[in-house]
Amino acid sequence: MTAKKERTRALILETSYTLFAQHGFSKITMKDICDATNLSRGGLYSHFSSPQEIFETILEGLNQKDEMNFYQEMESGVAANVIMDRALLLMEREMASPQDSLSLAIYEYSGSVDANLMCHFNQSSEQKWAALIRYGIEGGEFYKVDIEELVRIILYSYQGVRMWSRIIPMTPDVFRSITSHIKKQLYRQKV
Repeated sequence: MTAKKERTRALILETSYTLFAQHGFSKITMKDICDATNLSRGGLYSHFSSPQEIFETILEGLNQKDEMNFYQEMESGVAANVIMDRALLLMEREMASPQDSLSLAIYEYSGSVDANLMCHFNQSSEQKWAALIRYGIEGGEFYKVDIEELVRIILYSYQGVRMWSRIIPMTPDVFRSITSHIKKQLYRQKV
C-alpha cells in the first residue's frame, strides 16, 4: 500500500472513530464518513465497503493496540507490576473520557452481527489479561488469585464504566477505586 493510501485509510479510521463515538454505530452512513473526511464516495469505497467494515477494522485495531499488547513486554522481561500499572492508568484515562468511548457503538453493532465476532474480541482481551496475571503470579509479583474471576472484574468493570459514563457524570475517584481494587487483589506490596 502506498504512503498516500495508508494516510487516507488512517484518516478514514480516525474520523470514523470520532463519528461512531459521538453518534453510535447505527446512525453513521458512508455518506456521513464521506462528508467528514471530504472524500468522494469512490475514494471511500476504494478503502472500505461499508460502515460495518470500517467499524470492524477499528475494533481490531483497538484489540491490538500497543498500549494493551502485554505479550511483547512480557517476552522482554518487563516487570508484571510495571505493565499492570501502565495498563490500569490507561484504563483510568479512558474511563475519564466518555466522549471518546465506543461503548454505545459497540452495543449497537453487536446487535447487527454474528455474536461470534464479539466473542472473538472479548476472548482475545481475556487471554491478554490472563497471560499478564499469570506472568505476575509466576514471577512472584502477584498473589495467587482466581485469574478468570479477576479478568472478568477488569474487563466488565471497565466496559461498564465506559458505558455508564456516557449517561451519568462520574468522578476520578470512581475510576481510581476500580483500579485500586484490582491492585489490592494482585500486589504483594502495599498499594
